[in-house]
Amino acid sequence: MTQTNAVATEADPPEEQLNRAIEELRGVLHDEPQRPESGPTVEDSMRNSGVIMNIPVDVQIVLGSTEMPVSDLMALQKGSTVALNRRIGEPVDVVVNGRKIARGEITVLENDPSRFGIRLTEIISGKPA
Repeated sequence: MTQTNAVATEADPPEEQLNRAIEELRGVLHDEPQRPESGPTVEDSMRNSGVIMNIPVDVQIVLGSTEMPVSDLMALQKGSTVALNRRIGEPVDVVVNGRKIARGEITVLENDPSRFGIRLTEIISGKPA
């Protein structure tokens, strides 16, 4: 019976941390005895889910985008304005690891009015289109 002890360090790139977490999860799943008389318990699910809950993901809030020629890009300087493809009040996209998962509206944080956040208004279905 082998067990993978995958401890991610701060120096590991996120992809390497993800690979280690996957290997650790595989080890946990293969090392536990099979119980044919009953399915996985809530405790088993909670223990196994803890392995993946610390995997870092890249979360981006996309206000909008634009296309421009390289010459316009090179002409940008301090104080330049770039027009985006969205208008004020339109929802922004919430993107996790390059995949749009939700839409929301910009809001001011109640506990810190000097900061803003996103109030989710729509969760994008995980089913392929």
